[in-house]
Amino acid sequence: MHAGRARPLRAADMKKDVRILLVGEPRVGKTSLIMSLVSEEFPEEVPPRAEEITIPADVTPERVPTHIVDYSEAEQSDEQLHQEISQANVICIVYAVNNKHSIDKVTSRWIPLINERTDKDSRLPLILVGNKSDLVEYSSMETILPIMNQYTEIETCVECSAKNLKNISELFYYAQKAVLHPTGPLYCPEEKEMKPACIKALTRIFKISDQDNDGTLNDAELNFFQRICFNTPLAPQALEDVKNVVRKHISDGVADSGLTLKGFLFLHTLFIQRGRHETTWTVLRRFGYDDDLGLTPEYLFPLYLRALYMSTRNEHYFDPKACQAILVTFLWRVHLSGKDIVLKIPPDCTTELNHHAYLFLQSTFDKHDLDRDCALSPDELKDLFKVFPYIPWGPDVNNTVCTNERGWITYQGFLSQWTLTTYLDVQRCLEYLGYLGYSILTEQESQASAITVTRDKKIDLQKKQTQRNVFRCNVIGMKNCGKSGVLQALLGRNLMLHDISESEFLTEAEIICDVVCLVYDVSNPKSFEYCARIFKQHFMDSRIPCLIIAAKSDLHEVKQEYSISPADFCRKHKMPPPQAFTCNTTEAPSKDIFVKLTTMAMYPEDHYRDKLSRDTGNTDRIENLRKVWVFLKTAFHARLRCMCTCNRCTFCICQNFLNSDLLQSIKNKIFTAILNRLRARVAEWGAMLLADDEGSITHQVHAVSSVEDSIFMESSHGPLFLEARHVTQADLKSSTFWLRASFGATVFAVLGFAMYKALLKQR
Repeated sequence: MHAGRARPLRAADMKKDVRILLVGEPRVGKTSLIMSLVSEEFPEEVPPRAEEITIPADVTPERVPTHIVDYSEAEQSDEQLHQEISQANVICIVYAVNNKHSIDKVTSRWIPLINERTDKDSRLPLILVGNKSDLVEYSSMETILPIMNQYTEIETCVECSAKNLKNISELFYYAQKAVLHPTGPLYCPEEKEMKPACIKALTRIFKISDQDNDGTLNDAELNFFQRICFNTPLAPQALEDVKNVVRKHISDGVADSGLTLKGFLFLHTLFIQRGRHETTWTVLRRFGYDDDLGLTPEYLFPLYLRALYMSTRNEHYFDPKACQAILVTFLWRVHLSGKDIVLKIPPDCTTELNHHAYLFLQSTFDKHDLDRDCALSPDELKDLFKVFPYIPWGPDVNNTVCTNERGWITYQGFLSQWTLTTYLDVQRCLEYLGYLGYSILTEQESQASAITVTRDKKIDLQKKQTQRNVFRCNVIGMKNCGKSGVLQALLGRNLMLHDISESEFLTEAEIICDVVCLVYDVSNPKSFEYCARIFKQHFMDSRIPCLIIAAKSDLHEVKQEYSISPADFCRKHKMPPPQAFTCNTTEAPSKDIFVKLTTMAMYPEDHYRDKLSRDTGNTDRIENLRKVWVFLKTAFHARLRCMCTCNRCTFCICQNFLNSDLLQSIKNKIFTAILNRLRARVAEWGAMLLADDEGSITHQVHAVSSVEDSIFMESSHGPLFLEARHVTQADLKSSTFWLRASFGATVFAVLGFAMYKALLKQR
C-alpha cells in the first residue's frame, strides 16, 4: 500500500476552515513570521500586531481557507487572549532559539494557560515554533524534545527564520495538517501504538475491502483499495515492496500472498510513526469517518433522495446533474448550520431498492455464505454484521422472512428483509448500506444512489399503470382467524404483508396500503362480522381493492352470524368471491391468492372500474352486446358490392383482397381454433347475444360436429329489414355462425379499410 496522491476531500469530510493563533513572549518574532509569509520578504518595519490574515483555499496545500491570527500582549487583554484561544483550531507557541527565557515560558506559562481554556478530552493541537534560527549555529531540539514527550498535544516542532524565510511555509503547512490530520485520535505516543477507536475503524475498512472474505487482501483488492483512496493503482513491484516491509517486521502480516489484518494495521502504524498520518486520515475519511473516528451523518444519512425529488417534482424523470448540484449545495448548507439531517419522502411516494442495490446485496450474501447452502447461519450472519456498530436484526426476523428447515435466513429472505426495511424506514436502510460500504464498493457518490423514490400514487392512477415493484398488503381479521397461516403461506412473494391487530377502529397508518386482505374463520360463526364491519368503516368508499379469504377451509364451515352470507356480501359490494384457504395440507400453498392480491395492487383502477361496471344489470349488458352484434352484422357481414367490373378501382381491389384464398385459409384456421375451444358454450352464447326483445328476429342455433358443416341460422325478417340489407336470404343462409362472422369479418374489414386508406392516399 502506497500513500500516493490523496483524493480531494469533500466538504463533508473536513473542517470548513482552519484558524491558526500565534502566541509567545514579546519580541520573539510572531508578527515577523506572519509578515514574511504574506510578503515573502522580511519587513523593514514590524507593527506591534499584525491584522488577521486570510489565505484563500486555492493557494493552500489542503485546499482549505486558513485564518492566521496574531497576539500582542501590549495591545490585547487577557480576556481577548482567552477568547482567541477558544476560537482557534491550532495554536503555534513561538519562542526565540537564542532566548532561553522564552523557551522556559513554553512550559511555565503558555501550555498550562492553553490547557486551562480547553477540555481535557479535546485538547487543541500545539505547534512549537523556534524562530530566529539564523542567529545561532546550534539547534534547540535537544531542549524541546523532553517537552514534546511530556505533552502529547504537541504535534511537532519547527525551527525557522523570518529574516531569511527558512521553513516559513512549512510552519503553516504543519499547522494546517495538525488540524485536518490530527495525531491524537489515531496514536498513543506513550504506548507507541494506535488507539482502540482507530484500530476498530481500520478493522471495519479491512473487512469491507476484503471482498472475497478470505481474511487477506489480495493484489486485486489492494489495487482497488489504493484506487478508491488515492486515485492511483499500485505497480506490481510496489505491491511486493509493501509486502516485504510487512514480512520484515511481523511474521503473520502476509499470508498466501495477501495482506492480513495485522499487516494492514502495522502499515498504518508505520505511517503515523513516520509523520505520514495524513495517509491514514485519507483512508478514514474516504470510508466516512470524522475527526472523532465516528461515521459522519452525511455519510450514513445522505440527502440525495430529497434532492432527487425536489429537482424532479414537476417532471417524472430524474436529472442526475441537477440532483448532484442540489446535493452539494444542500449538504454544505446543512454542514454550516450544524442542523440534524432528516430525509423526508413526499406523501404517496414509496422507496425501493434499485437493480444495482440488489446486485450489491447479492454479492454481500455470497461473500458471507461460506458453505454455499444459500442460507446464512447464525455465525455467518454475525460475521456479516461485524462492520456494524450493533446487530441490526433481532431474532424475530426469522419469523418474517423465508428460512430453511434449520431456521436460517435464505437468500430470498435476506433480500426480502432489505426490501421491507427500505419500504418502511429508508433512513435505516441508508444507514445499513453505509455500514456495508455500498458507496465505496460500488464507487457511487453515496448509498442514496441505491434508492428509487416512486412517483406519486395519484399519477399511477391517472396513467393507469404503476412503476412500483413493492406493494403493501394489510391483512385484517379477528384474533385466531388464521392470519398467521396466510402470512406464512405468502412468504417469499414480492408482496409486503402487514398484520393488523384486532381493534374496533383502524388508525390512519393501518389504512394506508395498496390492497387489503380480510380474513375470516369458516369454523367461527362470529368471524366474518368483524371483516364486514371493518370493510364498511374504512374501505367501502375507497379505491383500495379488497379480497376476502375464507381461512381454515379444511374445517366444517358454519353459518356466519351476519345478515348475509360472505358470498352474497362480496357480490353486493362488487368484490371477488371469498377465496378458500387452508394451511393444514402437505401440498404447497396455492398461488391463486397471491396472484389475485398482486394483480389488484398493481391495477387498482381496473378493479375500481370493474366494480362500477357491475352496477349495471345483466339485462343492460345483454342489450349492449346485442346492439354491438347487430351493428357488426349490418356493417361487416354483408357482402361488399361494386357497381362496376373494372377490377381497377379501390372498391374492386379491396373486394378481391377480402375474397382471396389466403385470407380465406387464415379465416378457416382461426374459426377452427376458436370453435374447438368454445363448442361447449356456443349454444348459451348464441341465445344471449341473438335475443331480440321486440321479437322481430328469431334464431335457432344448431351446434354441429364439424367446422365444414358450419352453423346455419333460420331467420324471418320484416320487409324493412330486408330492404335495409343488400343480401338475399340465400346469402344469409350461406354465412357462417355469428362467432365466425364477428371475429373473422371484423379482422377482414379492418384489413380492408386499412388497404382502402392506403390506396386512396396513393390516388
